Amino acid sequence: KAIQDHQIVVIAGETGSGKTTQLPKMCLLAGLGDKGAIACTQPRRIAARSMAERVSEELNVELGKQVGFQVRFDDSYSSDGWIKFMTDGILLAETQNDKFLNAYDCIIIDEAHERSLNIDFLMGYLKQLTKKRKDLKVIITSATIDTEKFSKHFDNAPVINVEGRSYPVSVEYRPLDEENNDLNLGIYAAVTEIYANSYEGDILVFLSGEREILEAQD
Repeated sequence: KAIQDHQIVVIAGETGSGKTTQLPKMCLLAGLGDKGAIACTQPRRIAARSMAERVSEELNVELGKQVGFQVRFDDSYSSDGWIKFMTDGILLAETQNDKFLNAYDCIIIDEAHERSLNIDFLMGYLKQLTKKRKDLKVIITSATIDTEKFSKHFDNAPVINVEGRSYPVSVEYRPLDEENNDLNLGIYAAVTEIYANSYEGDILVFLSGEREILEAQD
């Protein structure tokens, strides 16, 4: 209802609240995606691709048709599709050839709190564009810490809080072996110990870069 009643809405929600995958679908239910596509920007290419895959799966449609994505050096989308995920840099580049962004009737700027140069440029651009295109809906999603700033930027746009799921978290510190200070061996030991304790489910390992990920995978 807030999306239908207001041109600009700020959505506050932590990571894991489901806003990235559910918001485009809510926009479809609100009647958007008809006169133009629903654009959803992501700060990173891998997120744009994976979110497009997820939403197309949830809507039971083929990726690249009703739901697609466009990132640098890779794209899979249709000009008459409903939802298009892209990096914020791609949307910014589109303003060069389509200054009114007429290809879209709704633009979602996801993870706006990351405040990259591209995101900040888009914020300024969309503020001016919404004054000229009253039919364009704009949704800004952010972590809860920055929502008031975004609301004020868009002339006190309404803020909607979306609660995420909370799970119990325990922290265990495992320093590497002083004699054999090898990160991959440390990861292997930790994973082995978790599964030895009858752990059920998947394990997510965060590493500092692509090279470290590939080395750990090998």
